[in-house]
Order: sequence, then structure tokens, then C-alpha cells
Amino acid sequence: MTIAPTERTRVKRMNKRAHYDETTVHAILDAQPQCWVGYSFKGMPYVTPTLQWREGNHIYWHGSSASRMLEACEGVDVCLSVSILDGMVMARSAFNHSCNYRSVMAFGKAFKVTELAEKEMRLNNFVNQLFPGRTEILRPMTAKEMKATTILGLELNEVSAKVRNGPPGDDEEDYAWPIWAGVIPMSTVTLPPVDDPRLIPGMKPPAHVTGFKIG
Repeated sequence: MTIAPTERTRVKRMNKRAHYDETTVHAILDAQPQCWVGYSFKGMPYVTPTLQWREGNHIYWHGSSASRMLEACEGVDVCLSVSILDGMVMARSAFNHSCNYRSVMAFGKAFKVTELAEKEMRLNNFVNQLFPGRTEILRPMTAKEMKATTILGLELNEVSAKVRNGPPGDDEEDYAWPIWAGVIPMSTVTLPPVDDPRLIPGMKPPAHVTGFKIG
């Protein structure tokens, strides 16, 4: 991964919030599995939400082998983005309201993972990154399930992050305006797990379920 921005990744608006280092980029990708993939299909633009996971300097996403998105993305330029909303920033003027956030945008040619052993490894890594140790207790994947699943990857060679945090940035003359200003913090809340109605009696959720959290 390079720290030099390209024309596609260079942040132009509020460039003081830009980050091009792998530490910042990787931390955001690891904190939020949901992503949005932008691509073109039959001349029309689409953005599809899905889940991503990072392994080293690559990110991966998967879906049905019949997926229009996966078919359209293979071997062509795509734009993948991840964002985390951390708070609403309440200023003393409507113009200066904002939000605190962490975001990543990555460009590049998506490639398909075709080798069977690698597909299985990547899918196991995906599950275990979210729920450590879960693949070891799951029913093994079948050949039919593997065939029905496509994995695409993207090397993180053209990527940037943008981050905002802290209080509002009001105009100096507005600080005396008689109104509350500040930040409403926001986070993703993980609620207690809910048992499947057909769960075998006596089964308790493991630690990777009760301890799950993102953000």
C-alpha cells in the first residue's frame, strides 16, 4: 500500500481530514465489515452493499455465483467504500453543522479467487475474523455451497481515508450565540443474542457470540 495519493484518491474538499497511511485505512476497514461497491453494469451505475474483510493489503467480498454485482466487478475497475458514523456535530449555524466519521475509499481492478483451497481459506478467515473460532465448530462447507459462492478481492494500492472528529467549527463571531452546541456521540450497539427457536435444548451462545461487537 502506498501513502502517495492518486488523482482518484486525493481528497480535495476538507483535505486536512485526509489520511493515506495504512494504519488509519486498515483500522477503519477492520472496524466496519459493511461496505458499498460501486460498479457499472450494462452502462448503468450501481452501488451494492455487502460485507468485506481485510487480509494484509487486500480486501475481499463474496456472494452468490449468480450475483450481478460479482459478475460485473470481476476484472474491471471498482470503487469500494466503508464508513462509520461517530456522531452528529451541532453548531451555532446550519452551515457549520456536520458529523464525526471515519471513511475509506478504495479503487482498483477486482480479481476473482478461483482456486478451491484458497476460496475455502478466505471464507474461513472471513467468518473467524468476525467470530473467532467459529469455523472449527460449524458443519463443513459442501462442494455445492463452494461452487455457489464467488469471492472477489481488491489490492489496497489506491486508497484514502477521511476522518472528522471533535467539536463544531463555528465562525468566531458565532461563539457568543445563545444556543447549545456540541456533539451527539453515536455508536453501533450490539444487543444480547436471541436463540434460534429450533436450537437444541441446553445450547448456550459461545464467547464469540456474547462478546461480538463492531465499530
